[in-house]
Amino acid sequence: MSYENLKLFRDIALTRSFSRGAGMNGVSQSAASQQVQDLEKVLGIELLDRSTRPLAVTAAGQLYVEFCRDVLRRKEEFEVALERLKKDVEGTVRVASIYSVGLSEMVQLEQEFARRQPEARLEVEYLRPEKVYSAVLADEADLGLISYPEASREITVIPWRQEEMVVAASPYHPLAQRGTAIAPGDLNGVDFIGFDEDLPIRREVDRFLREQGIEVNLTFHFDNLQMIKEAVAHRAGVSIMPARIMLDEIAQGRLVAIAIAAPELFRPLGIIHRRKKRFHRVAQAFLELLCEKPSSGLGRRMDVTEGYSI
Repeated sequence: MSYENLKLFRDIALTRSFSRGAGMNGVSQSAASQQVQDLEKVLGIELLDRSTRPLAVTAAGQLYVEFCRDVLRRKEEFEVALERLKKDVEGTVRVASIYSVGLSEMVQLEQEFARRQPEARLEVEYLRPEKVYSAVLADEADLGLISYPEASREITVIPWRQEEMVVAASPYHPLAQRGTAIAPGDLNGVDFIGFDEDLPIRREVDRFLREQGIEVNLTFHFDNLQMIKEAVAHRAGVSIMPARIMLDEIAQGRLVAIAIAAPELFRPLGIIHRRKKRFHRVAQAFLELLCEKPSSGLGRRMDVTEGYSI
């Protein structure tokens, strides 16, 4: 009992003519007549009285006509609602991002995206790194923005940029009086504010300090970047973080960025998504925007050959 058969019977009953009903549905009169006969056999009752001209619809036929109308009407309503839903889904880009990508940068991206795609909507959720991966894997996010990205059988990584890591200090801290750059050894013995141990950036900073033979006095550690910046601004110690994420505090005179005269220390950022994910047009447009604008501050774009598989 297909939608086409329902529509055919409805039109035959409304026109009271096999020929006109068949013509409205692009089938031959004989095929239309045969379909109705087959239907009557299945139902075990006559739907049309063929002894009169024009055809007469029996009581059972009238019940079936109403059934056909109801089903076809609901099908049309469903198709309209589904199309509306598709437009809504395909007009929304869901992004899961670590906190330290920066609200101000996301605002700039959102403004540029709105200019290019005025009908689209950008939804950004800030999460811990492991939650970003989970959101992407569960298809709760189209894209993820993550530091130290890791590719897997389920996750594809698109290298985005590398951010220069510097010492963050209060303008009144003794290290700030030494100029805009210090040697790694100058960090020996300083009070230090770190990231929580389970975060990739903490492991990278610990590796750097260990390789440089530096021992610091860890006074606090947080998973919240803003808390680290506040603690540094209140002279609870210094920290190491990407220079770009403290630009506002530098402009306000609350923090200074001190370069480290050592081998390059960068934080890689990547864009992640599910492998073989098919992006709708709007999501693809946002991905292209991200790849166009890998950086708006201190840092450099990553080459796709640098360390992370795509």
